[in-house]
Amino acid sequence: MTRIAALITAGLLAVAAPALAGDTPAPEGADVYFVNLSDGATVEAPVTVVFGLKGMGVAPAGTEKENTGHHHVLVDRPPLGEGPDGAEELNTSLPADENHIHFGGGQTQVSLDLEPGEHTLQLVLGDMNHVPHDPPVTSEVITITVE
Repeated sequence: MTRIAALITAGLLAVAAPALAGDTPAPEGADVYFVNLSDGATVEAPVTVVFGLKGMGVAPAGTEKENTGHHHVLVDRPPLGEGPDGAEELNTSLPADENHIHFGGGQTQVSLDLEPGEHTLQLVLGDMNHVPHDPPVTSEVITITVE
């Protein structure tokens, strides 16, 4: 009986998980952007990054409220959807590591200690579970040079 229950549970999870991932809608025209940085900028460390958001609100991770999310900064990695996991990363929780910085408290700026040299940055708005919205609310990837 335990084996049957386990199989049923596994089957339900396999069916439900894709349906839950990436299903938080973003309103038309929603946009996230860098307020104080632009592509090609030369800056000094630490780098202050101010996040801008249009058409949605900011809410801490875990908060279920329509048309809200929280910021993530992707550092030195391909654009969202073009990384090692491809389009699959559009439907799953963003990892938390040195290339995926989470701001689950609803923060709207950060001071990053980046090494001197060129770096790429992209903002991504995540839903209450750190999953990109549908469609994804992302900034353009910018390249900055840290002196």
